[in-house]
Amino acid sequence: MPEPTEQDIRERAHRLWEQAGKPEGREEEFWRAAEQELRNEDKSNPTRTPDTL
Repeated sequence: MPEPTEQDIRERAHRLWEQAGKPEGREEEFWRAAEQELRNEDKSNPTRTPDTL
């Protein structure tokens, strides 16, 4: 799976920000958290089966 796009990160960051109660001044924090979550999903969501391990 390719790197998350800016749009993917933006959407995830916005969702995280809303879930946190829409705090002001923490945009970078939510951006980094969203980017990290998306990258971790890529690694933890392989399309591997027992045959391909």
